[in-house]
Amino acid sequence: MIVPVFYNWVILICRTCFKEIDQQYLTLWLTLDYLSDLLYVADTFIKFHTGYLEQGILVRDRARLQKRYLHSSRFRWDLASLLPTDLLYLWVGIHQPLVRVNRFLRTSRVNEAVDRIETRTSYPNVFRISKLMLYIFVLLHWNACLYFALSRYIGFGSDHWVYPDTSDPEFAAVRRQYYYCFWFSVLILTTVGDTPQPTCEEEFLFMIADLLIAVLVFAYVVGDVGNVITNLRDRDNVFFPNHELVKSYLRNRYISKELRKRVNDWYQHLYINRKITRENEILRQLPVQLQTEIAVSVHLPTLSKVTIFQNCETSLLEELVLKLTPQVYSPGEYVCRKGDVGHEMYIIKEGKLAVVADDGVTEYAVLSDGNFFGEISILNIKGNKSGNRRTANIRSIGHSDLFSLSKEDLTNVLSEFPAAKRHLEEKGRQILTKMGMLVEAVSGEEEQERMQAKVERLEGCLNALQTKLARLMAELESSNHKLLARVGQLEFEMEGWTDSMSEEEVSSY
Repeated sequence: MIVPVFYNWVILICRTCFKEIDQQYLTLWLTLDYLSDLLYVADTFIKFHTGYLEQGILVRDRARLQKRYLHSSRFRWDLASLLPTDLLYLWVGIHQPLVRVNRFLRTSRVNEAVDRIETRTSYPNVFRISKLMLYIFVLLHWNACLYFALSRYIGFGSDHWVYPDTSDPEFAAVRRQYYYCFWFSVLILTTVGDTPQPTCEEEFLFMIADLLIAVLVFAYVVGDVGNVITNLRDRDNVFFPNHELVKSYLRNRYISKELRKRVNDWYQHLYINRKITRENEILRQLPVQLQTEIAVSVHLPTLSKVTIFQNCETSLLEELVLKLTPQVYSPGEYVCRKGDVGHEMYIIKEGKLAVVADDGVTEYAVLSDGNFFGEISILNIKGNKSGNRRTANIRSIGHSDLFSLSKEDLTNVLSEFPAAKRHLEEKGRQILTKMGMLVEAVSGEEEQERMQAKVERLEGCLNALQTKLARLMAELESSNHKLLARVGQLEFEMEGWTDSMSEEEVSSY
């Protein structure tokens, strides 16, 4: 709908004010008029079948769609824009295109389209500037047409302010008329040139209205462009650190030129290659599920190059991508040094890094995209002589983009994925063995025999203890029986002693 609406906005006023344009190309204008009307009718038909969101759910039921559109104010405006006002041609004449002024009532469709494009485009600031320039052109076009119409009303060439006399061949051509009026309109609304002094009331009123419009347009343009610049600055501040602030700090602290050059080169690399170092801050306003899906889409190609993450579960990748931290290293900068305490592992996204000796010259190997390192120092590998310290010097050859994964995050993730943990530990053991940093351990068969001997010894001890326990239980039971028999004997003897004592007492009495 942008094309037919703008066609009516631009052409109707032009045909009304520049009569020669309407007369010379009448067939073309009538054809375009009714083609735009067909688009208006098609748009109305489509509106009857256009779904809408109700509590986030897309409504597609035709009966509800038609009822909603018929009872909306939008339908009344659309219907008014389709009224056959062209029938007035029979009364006022065919060269009065102003009878189609009701076609302007579809302007809201342009606003709707502009809002949707601005929301969906990947370059919203460029689109805002383009939209602003288009609106300014329409305003200048209308002002130029009205100036020409006012000049016709006052009289061409009657003073220096109006359009010159059209009887002059230099100003008789239609193209020259439009260009002159558009140029005059630009002078007035931009207030950048000297305009002729108005002489009559109509000219004064036109100039006053134009100057007031120019003030409003200037304020709008300045505000809109200012918003675009602010958005660009805010975007850069989110994407990249503040370079000017850092340069001021380095200058005030009298940092050496060499170090300042390294800092400037790092910033230059970020800007030239559009590197983003603050992804978490950019995406933090999104829900966690969307953050996860975006992170997987962005970082999945990199993670798929890492051997330990190939053919892994999707849930493992989702856990890892949210914990990856992007880092950029400059040429010659050490990522880690041998002997340093390791707190994170690294995955190379882009660039080359060299494994160098302590002298910084000898290179053992070159790591490229998809390689990872540093996992040895953050994994608890048994027999590691270095403990959790780095086992090699890693230096960036050029500018390198890495992802770092902290020890805590890796431990938490691998606790739920034991297979990946075993793979990492096995690779770490192989590297430590090649470097001679792994304490020699017994072979698997010897370890099994040793464990078997321990089990047999423990079983023998257990059997001996069970035998002793059974013997003690038997002795305890035997002692119990003996005690019970002894107690019974004593009770019997006490009863006999008591009876004899009673008989002697009776005989004594």
